Amino acid sequence: MIKKSTILLLALGTLIVFGGVGSILIPNVRDIELIDFFIGVERIWIQIFTGVIFGTITAMAGWQIVELPIMKKIKTFFGDMIQPLKLSYVQIVFISICAGVGEEIFFRGAIQPLLGIWLTSFLFVLLHGYLNPFNLPLTYYGIYMILVIGVLGLMTEHLGILTAVIAHTIIDVILLAKLSTASLHDEQ
Repeated sequence: MIKKSTILLLALGTLIVFGGVGSILIPNVRDIELIDFFIGVERIWIQIFTGVIFGTITAMAGWQIVELPIMKKIKTFFGDMIQPLKLSYVQIVFISICAGVGEEIFFRGAIQPLLGIWLTSFLFVLLHGYLNPFNLPLTYYGIYMILVIGVLGLMTEHLGILTAVIAHTIIDVILLAKLSTASLHDEQ
């Protein structure tokens, strides 16, 4: 079993490595100053509001998918991985911020201009392990996530990266918190 300290270090590594590499690449692949990219196209409050609303709605919808009977093994698998860590809410928020910031800067900021929104979304979900032809329920969830991540890509282009960062962070907070406390081994 993986240790809590390892998870927290991996989260910090995601922030530093992905965020750092993305920040180095963005001015070159987007032909924009890094600060201008981080400010975004739309006002900051609109980016924040949209990220909060989209993140909350898509996380709750994602949880409804996880709660479907066909997803029981998937929910149990991820819950059995998360629950023994006994993550505090602060740790869940920390992990989620690190992933939201680091991954969005790298994927939406640096990779998306090279591969396009939908191919980047597919790659992102594939690298997270949600697409598996031998596990159709997990793949169904992966398809949902491709759509969600694609919308994050669209929001990055039309509103700003802050929207995607906030939505991603909120999605992770909600889903990690729910997996941390979910009843996994219900009686049949």
